[in-house]
Amino acid sequence: MKRFSLLPFAFCLALAALVLSIAAEAQVPALPNDRLAGLQWTFVRIRYHSWSEEGRGGPRMAYWEDPWAIDGPAAEQNLSRRIKSVTAVEVGDPVVLELEDERLWQYPWIYMVEPSNLQLRDTEVPILREFLMRGGTLTLDDFHGPYEWDLTVRQLRRVFPEREIVELQPPHPIFTCFYRIEKYPQIPGLGSFFSGRTWEKGGFQPHLRAILDDTGRPMVLINWNTDMGDGVEWSNAEEYPGYVPWTALAYRMWINEVVYTLTH
Repeated sequence: MKRFSLLPFAFCLALAALVLSIAAEAQVPALPNDRLAGLQWTFVRIRYHSWSEEGRGGPRMAYWEDPWAIDGPAAEQNLSRRIKSVTAVEVGDPVVLELEDERLWQYPWIYMVEPSNLQLRDTEVPILREFLMRGGTLTLDDFHGPYEWDLTVRQLRRVFPEREIVELQPPHPIFTCFYRIEKYPQIPGLGSFFSGRTWEKGGFQPHLRAILDDTGRPMVLINWNTDMGDGVEWSNAEEYPGYVPWTALAYRMWINEVVYTLTH
């Protein structure tokens, strides 16, 4: 994401009024923390192959130029610290894996950012399908608008051509399994925030969608038209106080998704 130095004054004032109430509410779980004692979770970021790799000439300056690494490592570090502090879940150190890494099977939760860039290799498709059918969960985040949706669905259809993508909305228990969340939030990326809006690339309405297994368990959680990664990545940035309300919402929703995954 591009970084900016100017914040529209009116937008900042409007958001600042929400900071105390939302941030405070975000710290109050709906259920006792000890309910989650004994559970384990690790943020596993997937290093995937992307369309942008084709035709790229010359060496890269750094790994974070690749789309799979966006918002890292701050996003996973911040989310891991927060889950450790507000729940009884045993949280491991974040890791980066490829789908063909044998260590994949040690973890039940994996994450892909900007999945519209994803280009699954033929050898990865059956691995991902088996991982999800055996109880794993894939979380997708930070892609926007109809074009990026179509690109992402194209890859998901290779894994589950026979399964539909469904909408998850309240009163689905994912919205109350830890924090009580009234509606799915649209978390603006930092660039959109500085532009005075919450959306980008024509993605006006946020959606939480899923691919379910035969029992109704979400195997794939699809955060579309929202940027949870930016929300937690910039939670410690003192120079952006107006972004705090969005950080609070991102933490609440993402923690709910993780808790629901671990308990279902």
